[in-house]
Amino acid sequence: MPPVAAVFEGPGQPLSLRPFEDPCPGAGQAVVEISCATLCGSDLHSIRGDRAVSVPTILGHEMVGRISSLGGDLRDQAGSKLEVGDRVSWSLAASCGTCFYCQNSLPQKCESLFKYGHEALDATHPLSGGLATHCLLATGTSIVKVPPVLPDEVASPANCATATVAAAFRVAGPCSGQTVVIHGAGMLGLTAAAMARFEGARHVIVSDPREDRRRRAEQFGADAVTPADLPELTEGRGADLVIDLSGAPEAVEEGLGQARIGGRVILVGSVFPTRALSVRADEVVRRLLRVEGVHNYTPEDLLAAFAFLAEVHEQFPFRSLVGASYPLTRIEDAIESALPGKHFRVAVRPRRDG
Repeated sequence: MPPVAAVFEGPGQPLSLRPFEDPCPGAGQAVVEISCATLCGSDLHSIRGDRAVSVPTILGHEMVGRISSLGGDLRDQAGSKLEVGDRVSWSLAASCGTCFYCQNSLPQKCESLFKYGHEALDATHPLSGGLATHCLLATGTSIVKVPPVLPDEVASPANCATATVAAAFRVAGPCSGQTVVIHGAGMLGLTAAAMARFEGARHVIVSDPREDRRRRAEQFGADAVTPADLPELTEGRGADLVIDLSGAPEAVEEGLGQARIGGRVILVGSVFPTRALSVRADEVVRRLLRVEGVHNYTPEDLLAAFAFLAEVHEQFPFRSLVGASYPLTRIEDAIESALPGKHFRVAVRPRRDG
């Protein structure tokens, strides 16, 4: 059976299933038969027209599958040889390894970055998204063998949500014994709560306007408290670490005020245009705040993400975050199910019928 993909032509247009020729991997490339892809919030933003994307394209960057062919001797991020049949996931983007940013430890900002689920269809790399039966992995992609203990539903979002959260904690530094405040209780926020708890945080406080999501966060390690309890929990000092995953300017401003003197504020969710922040620079200076942004992640973060999930996937209910599953032939039903935001993730199983 030839590869098939759901092609996105633009907002307001249904995705069309199209056949493709079998891809032939070149040097440093691999072809993966996709077993599961999950719809990320950025996919839904593209479908609604909230963010620009080159069309036609194949959306989807959260995916997992098995290698069906290899372009030579390839190694995974841990240095192990890859074989046909290996179950793998891979980085959100491929980097050249030689440009200024790659040479300065910022491969996620490569000058010729190739992002899965974001590239326009072309003859040289036609299959580059998760809403397809196959994906051609570009040279420079960081590939990770998926631990056998992880179900597809847990592994699929890891190369976006989990790896991004791992990057935030890497940048923030150790949080053992500390008070951590997390803004946003979506997929990333729940993951951050679990990671903070796993890293030994003393208090994990999750803030979100939806009460049902705040309660869900308690299943992922959050304390049954709100930011209003922060002064009492910290003897009036404030949080050691604040991570904003919401991107809402009000939440960012609140987070800056919640950090203690010498605290860290890590901004992750601000990836779309908003109003300007109301921030007093003298307050940042006098309170010795460290404010840092995180966008995408490094290959080491992807490795850390899978190691984390392998350790805690039975302790925290990550599998339950995928609320529905559809075959590729019902892609419009999958999108309709995902758009209202009832589910944290909706899965697409390309080779399943029904």
